[in-house]
Amino acid sequence: MKIKKFIILLIAVAIIAVLCTTATYAITENEVKNAIADYGRESVSGNILVWFMCAVAFLKIAQKLESILGSLGINVGQTGGSLMAELLIASKAISAGRKALGSGGASASGGANGANGSSGGGFMSGGLAGVISKPFNKGAMQNATGESDGGIGGKIFESSMEKGGDFANNIIGSIAKGKISSTGTMQGENAVKAFNSYMGYTAQQISFANNGGAPPDIPAVSNIEIGGGRIMGMETSADNPDGIQFGMYNADQYMTPEGQYSTVNAADGSKWYKQYAQDAVDKTPYMAPDGSIAYNEALIKKLPEMPRRKERV
Repeated sequence: MKIKKFIILLIAVAIIAVLCTTATYAITENEVKNAIADYGRESVSGNILVWFMCAVAFLKIAQKLESILGSLGINVGQTGGSLMAELLIASKAISAGRKALGSGGASASGGANGANGSSGGGFMSGGLAGVISKPFNKGAMQNATGESDGGIGGKIFESSMEKGGDFANNIIGSIAKGKISSTGTMQGENAVKAFNSYMGYTAQQISFANNGGAPPDIPAVSNIEIGGGRIMGMETSADNPDGIQFGMYNADQYMTPEGQYSTVNAADGSKWYKQYAQDAVDKTPYMAPDGSIAYNEALIKKLPEMPRRKERV
């Protein structure tokens, strides 16, 4: 009778295993990235919780199966036994999951803190999504600043940035508005991609391409540096084919600049003052034949003086 029950239970376990693992084995890294991009933090985090619950249920079935095998005189390894041990297993699973998955939950004001692993609440501050996203955001920040590849968080940051996604833009915004000493800066080719994403250019290009329309006239940028409330770089466009230097200053952190400027909106809703280099006279001193100091004067393009930071006024 026991053997019959064992065979029935074994068949049931096999069926459950097939149904539960088929989708798991079929999933790819790209599908994970697409799920995060399409459904957002809450949906993906909720799916993770469901899979953790299924995993615990499967372990309970395996534990019952072990007891039946033991009653038949078959030696097996122990997979569980106490509620405390199972809670520890679940805690480890959540810890591993939050390192593997997360979403674009970094806010413009709190993204830097989350990326650095600090939090104003407890372990479950912000719910399950908050628990998962904090170390994930840290990996994305490390990738963005070139500190490291950032693991899976860094990979999905790159994927989001290629699409001009919200997750990448919130991470970029945290760096752009954060303190350089804590969040670092973005430079090089990665900063160029970040700038195009943060200014909404990447999303515009993709939208026009998908709809079959003519791409927007987007200026090319180079020598970009992002961080400390500033975005500096060179811009090449039809109006400035030789390139012109520009500086952008976060409106929440800097006073209104002097001289000509415009106000632009970033993808995360923040406002930035933007100034281009303007005509200025460059004087180079030299010794005249009569021993006096004279100057060679030249007309150059130069950025106006940087506006003052609000906290220093």
